[in-house]
Amino acid sequence: MTARRTYDDWSARADKEVKGRDLTWHTPEGIVVKPLYTSADTDGLDPGLPGFEPFTRGPYASMYTGRPWTIRQYAGFSTAEESNAFYRRNLAMGQKGLSVAFDLATHRGYDSDHPRVVGDVGKAGVAIDTVRDMEILFDQIPLDTMSVSMTMNGAVIPVLAFYIVAAERQGVSQEKLSGTIQNDILKEFMVRNTYIYPPEPSMRIVSDIIAYTSQHMPRFNSISISGYHMHEAGATAVQELAFTIADGKEYAKRAMEAGLDIDVFAPRLSFFWGIGMNFFMEIAKMRAGRALWHDVMSGLGAQNPKSKMLRTHCQTSGVSLQEQDPYNNVIRTTIEAMAAVLGGTQSLHTNALDEAIALPTDFSARIARNTQLVIQEESGITNVADPLGGSYYVESLTAALVEEARKLLAEVDAAGGMTAYVATGKPKAAIEEAAAAKQAGVDKGDTVIVGVNKYRRDKEDHLDTLDIDNHAVRQSQIARIERVRGERDELACQAALEDLREGAKNPPPLGEGGRAQHGGGGTLADRPPPSDADASATSPRGGGFGSNLLALAVEAARHDATLGEISQAMEDAFGRYDTMPTPVRGVYSSAYADDPRYQQVLRGVEAVERRLGRAPRIMVAKMGQDGHDRGANVIASAFADMGFEVVSGPLFQTPEETRDMALEHDVDVVGASSLAAGHKTLIPELIGLLKDAGRGDIKVTAGGVIPPQDYDFLRKAGVQGIYGPGSNVVECAADMLKLLGHNMPPAGEAMDEAAE
Repeated sequence: MTARRTYDDWSARADKEVKGRDLTWHTPEGIVVKPLYTSADTDGLDPGLPGFEPFTRGPYASMYTGRPWTIRQYAGFSTAEESNAFYRRNLAMGQKGLSVAFDLATHRGYDSDHPRVVGDVGKAGVAIDTVRDMEILFDQIPLDTMSVSMTMNGAVIPVLAFYIVAAERQGVSQEKLSGTIQNDILKEFMVRNTYIYPPEPSMRIVSDIIAYTSQHMPRFNSISISGYHMHEAGATAVQELAFTIADGKEYAKRAMEAGLDIDVFAPRLSFFWGIGMNFFMEIAKMRAGRALWHDVMSGLGAQNPKSKMLRTHCQTSGVSLQEQDPYNNVIRTTIEAMAAVLGGTQSLHTNALDEAIALPTDFSARIARNTQLVIQEESGITNVADPLGGSYYVESLTAALVEEARKLLAEVDAAGGMTAYVATGKPKAAIEEAAAAKQAGVDKGDTVIVGVNKYRRDKEDHLDTLDIDNHAVRQSQIARIERVRGERDELACQAALEDLREGAKNPPPLGEGGRAQHGGGGTLADRPPPSDADASATSPRGGGFGSNLLALAVEAARHDATLGEISQAMEDAFGRYDTMPTPVRGVYSSAYADDPRYQQVLRGVEAVERRLGRAPRIMVAKMGQDGHDRGANVIASAFADMGFEVVSGPLFQTPEETRDMALEHDVDVVGASSLAAGHKTLIPELIGLLKDAGRGDIKVTAGGVIPPQDYDFLRKAGVQGIYGPGSNVVECAADMLKLLGHNMPPAGEAMDEAAE
């Protein structure tokens, strides 16, 4: 009989094979991953069964053996008409639910005719200004049977109100509506920055939506607590887990403080994870999230098992997509989709291969959708509930993530909860540090990205991408706004807006009638659900729902108030929130301490400083309404470490504001960060403004998501450096020195081959 081999036996043999090389992997999460796992690693671990508490193995017993996950494609194309046509084509081809991507003007609560959104209308999603736009968006799509997911946080009140009223005009009552509104504002203050109002009134908005939907929309998920945007901003799996679960806990506590029974609203809470390329880490992350949420909700007193059941939507990573060798993105998306499925997602969106540089074409969207169909129909994965359950590695990794996330959750609790913790700036700084460290690893080649920093092609294939005529879209939206305003009852509309404004300014101290605010007196259990779509049921003037902001906005929407008008009414009470970025320091200098090219750049910066009598000065600018600031923060962090004086501009600047700040600080270069296609409008305008001010000597560069076909346009407009996705940050700095007159040697050449 052969003796049972142990880990030590294996280790001795493996050590001999690899000649003593350490095979241990130290992950960004601080988890030590061994090269082999055995039954000894799962001693004492009991993940339970699918459908049973703590739901580690899945929220439902049958999982995909009974019904597969819902296939969603996140889409919005300039106009409601274009988006509707795309939805109908996809539904005909097997898609089961709709996910709406809104343009940045909509996200930020501006109508398309607002002067601050000239470059943003229709560029990164669909423009929604009125209920009429929403009606067109869902034309011939039955809202009583179709699940609709909407990624919206800042302008969540008017968007949800428009959806409700569009359904009413379709003849669909509110209790029949199903889907999800993201409504996760806390993560906006950490990473995505698509906020409008300060934190406290924003949290009131969240509570009012939970209250309203619990009462009137029992099939609708009132919030999708999003780790996805933390993932995309560079968070580690532990950070994404802990901060997302902490956000969910904060929302639940706020709803309870507003008088809601946890077991009434909690079953409609849902989550949203980003899925990256670390295959098993992503699977374990989803399993750990369910275990953590179960514990949190139990601690808050939930009794209903459905309240403790974390249900989730997932999206494959946008950040993992690359401009270089783009068909590799199909492979990346497939791997990420498999991780989401094996992790037990309830719905899934797969990104298209061209989304690193533009909105997807029909061609790329079809491949993305079919990726899910092939997994569902051909792989056999759906035949077994939680097929990876019991894996030594997966169970051990799940337990390690739970342990590490609990440490971070304890830190949040010690700070007084997530709202207070966000106010400290710690979570934002931690995620930015993780993002900078990851980018440094990519730039050095320690983290391999095929086709980008290894196995790079000499010449890239041409890739057709979707181009949106921003000017034409904006003009068509303005024309529709004018028609709606011309046809509405103006007095009734303004009265409804004033009711909303007053409701925002003067909420009852404890809600209606001295009771906690949940939509009217008594408890939710005392209130029967509405029987039809009668507007009086939710009309404040008809005696319903008091000062609930969503109810007041629904009434304004019924009178055809625009999105900008509804947002402005609340802004009159709450103000508009803004922050100044503070990039992290020291990540690049630490990672590159012994790198020869980095040292060349440092010496180049010193040479320019001697010539100028000061350090070279670069302003990192974010123009337009895009709040994604990962790239801008990484550049600011790295350039500061390399000795540049960095001026970080605030988010959401106009070209005029950027010009004024550049002149005030006497910068040498403006680096304009673009992620949402406003570069063709906003950057040329900035160049013209600098020339008009007599400072055409200030160099303007562009970085971010810029399709290659736009490069010639930008160069002709006067852009002197273009740095698209996959650009090496150290080489960007070297190129910047050349623009400032320094004879920087090419990468790989010695410094003494070039003179200052």
